[in-house]
Amino acid sequence: QVQLVESGGGLVQAGGSLRLSCAASGSSFSRYGMGWYRQAPGKQREFVATIGRFGSTNYADSVKGRFTISRDNAKNTVYLQMNGLKPEDTAVYYCKMFTVPGPTYWGQGTQVTVSS
Repeated sequence: QVQLVESGGGLVQAGGSLRLSCAASGSSFSRYGMGWYRQAPGKQREFVATIGRFGSTNYADSVKGRFTISRDNAKNTVYLQMNGLKPEDTAVYYCKMFTVPGPTYWGQGTQVTVSS
């Protein structure tokens, strides 16, 4: 059974930084793609960034140049470094673990609040 546990969220002023972590239990972490998604109040969940098995990355246009996704397969952990945070980045951030084709797993989310 795979479990994903996010951490690192919090309250930060605009322009500040946070680093989110997502620790995965179970084996075969390196075989999965990993991603971060977010959901703001009243809005649908949206893509933020993904990192493939071999380290290829993709970002939403809204976070390019500000956010960096990375992974440490030895620690079964994926990170999201967020710099230059804006109030519109306020959301619950979710970690996703996926294979294509194959199962998809989600974490419970961590709240990020950016004050202006």
